[in-house]
Amino acid sequence: MTEPFNGNHDCAGAAAATPDAGSSAWIPGNRGIWVGITCIFVEFGVLFLVYFVARAHFPDAFHDGAERLSRVAGTLITLLMVSSSFSAAASVICMRRDERRMSLFWLVAALVLACGYPLTKYLEIRWNLAHGVDAQAGVFVGAYYYLTLNHMVHAGWGILGMLWVLVRHLTGAYTAHDHGGLEALASYWHATDIIWLVIFPFFYVLG
Repeated sequence: MTEPFNGNHDCAGAAAATPDAGSSAWIPGNRGIWVGITCIFVEFGVLFLVYFVARAHFPDAFHDGAERLSRVAGTLITLLMVSSSFSAAASVICMRRDERRMSLFWLVAALVLACGYPLTKYLEIRWNLAHGVDAQAGVFVGAYYYLTLNHMVHAGWGILGMLWVLVRHLTGAYTAHDHGGLEALASYWHATDIIWLVIFPFFYVLG
């Protein structure tokens, strides 16, 4: 019998130590997911390098470009990503405490919030096209579409991963001592969140 979920035992609070966390060899999730995350960081590292090269060659286009985008959409996506990432972490913490129902609750919350990202991006693109922010609008907009849509593809894989992990969670595949798949999903989603937190100021804020 697990303890009830209340204000004194909050899965969304400070992270509890895991049975394996005391070992220096302990890695959340598995090594495979970290190879994938490393590849994603390398990929976007190259893309960010291209961004800075383009910005250096076309400073006026990048200076004026952020004013053409919807900061409301960018901010909403940021809030959705951060909230979804928080919920994924809370799901892992609850699972470590053997609070399966609350872990499921937070995982569903992470999925619902994550699905708000492509919906917001779709509405943003419609707004962009209505205001002439299309592929013909210059180098800034071209870089914006390439990086943000590339990021959304990776987020789409993360959403599919959430669905798979949710199905496994519902079938009782995870326990307090064996939930590597859930940790791997949360680690991947944190990586996509971090990348977006770099993309957001580059395109929506810096002028």
